[in-house]
Amino acid sequence: MTIRLPATLIAGDGIGPEIVDATLAALDALQAPFDWDHQAAGLAGVQAAGDPLPPATLDSIRRTRLALKGPLETPSGGGYRSSNVRLREAFQLYANLRPALNIVPGGRFDNIDLVVVRENLEGLYIGHEHYVQIDDDPHAVAMATGINTRAGGRRLLEFAFEHAVATGRRKVSIVHKANIMKALTGIFLETGLELYERKYKGKFELDTVIIDACAMKLVLNPWQFDMLVTTNLFGDILSDLVAGLVGGLGMAPGANIGADAAIFEAVHGSAPDIAGKGIANPTALLLAAAMMLDHVRLTEMATRLRQALHATLNIDLVRTGDLGGSASTSAFTQALVRRIRNG
Repeated sequence: MTIRLPATLIAGDGIGPEIVDATLAALDALQAPFDWDHQAAGLAGVQAAGDPLPPATLDSIRRTRLALKGPLETPSGGGYRSSNVRLREAFQLYANLRPALNIVPGGRFDNIDLVVVRENLEGLYIGHEHYVQIDDDPHAVAMATGINTRAGGRRLLEFAFEHAVATGRRKVSIVHKANIMKALTGIFLETGLELYERKYKGKFELDTVIIDACAMKLVLNPWQFDMLVTTNLFGDILSDLVAGLVGGLGMAPGANIGADAAIFEAVHGSAPDIAGKGIANPTALLLAAAMMLDHVRLTEMATRLRQALHATLNIDLVRTGDLGGSASTSAFTQALVRRIRNG
């Protein structure tokens, strides 16, 4: 008897419901054993409960400890904070995992297989900011405080190093700016070097690279890297840069992982301009669902999903418009489901 797995499902805003429906069709074809608890967030959360992150949604994730979500839109005005940031804080989702793998060949770069691991809760993104008034200008000076802790850095670095070992990564690069931000990013670099020497030496190669040099090297020769691990701001920038190497955010899945919960998502926006037109590309969320299957140790299903996606795109040549094809979201989904069922 298959053990059922409770999981929270957040359709999201804009094209979210369309790509979620496509992903559910693929998971149903795989007979993935998820029992979905449908919840709202983002604009849908405001419309349903007056809150972009309603208490019922938080309660659901506390219960299931597992979620799949479409893109969320932060409502304009009203003082609303990003629902994505609130989710990370509420469940201490300290590790952001962003793989970048070529699926459709023939772009600017081929044979890209990179992983960015980003610290999710510290650094300059903690939001401690204020203005200082000078004379009659209340915004004369803007100040921000970044905080990185040794404990937070060690937790993230250990996650990255364990992931590197488990997935057979040959090299991990710690990305920093310790030549200038000697304390704020120096503590992260120092902690990573110490942890490697103490526990992981010989399991993979470790190197270090300054953030600006890393960005240049990624666009000149991305194959020199395998896994990048870094602090919050740098990771935000590099994960999008790396997504650009493989076709953009439409091909980029993401996972936010903590000690007590894991949330898998398409990292692109809600694209309200194409919502309801039936042309959205569900690939990023499908890849996130494959990561979710890996996370719950249903690796055979994850592999089948990735193989079917590859075959649909590259053998059947069924592609949505953003990938140079003409398939609607539903036509793409039907082709993918046929591939899953027929092998």
